[in-house]
Amino acid sequence: MNRPYSRHGDHLRLSVRLTPAGGRNSIDGAETADDGTVFLKARVSAVAEGGKANRALVELLAKSLRLPKSAFSILSGETARKKILRIDGDPEDLASRFKTLIGS
Repeated sequence: MNRPYSRHGDHLRLSVRLTPAGGRNSIDGAETADDGTVFLKARVSAVAEGGKANRALVELLAKSLRLPKSAFSILSGETARKKILRIDGDPEDLASRFKTLIGS
């Protein structure tokens, strides 16, 4: 199965499709787009203004993966629904945390 993340030397890159103002903060599994790209589906209750939704996304992922918020940075998609995040840490450890979180 394709995964929404890829391993790199000292980090993981995660593709996310974020739904801001989604009524709750949750990770809704993985989704495959028409072009074959796999995204982690996430929703946050924060609105998409002034970076609030992005901050809520980082907080949600940090809590879910038991990682510090400082491990996360947005590589692309700062103002878009589809984003690529960098998560600093051991790629194998991070991948196993994702497998536990989303079952892939």
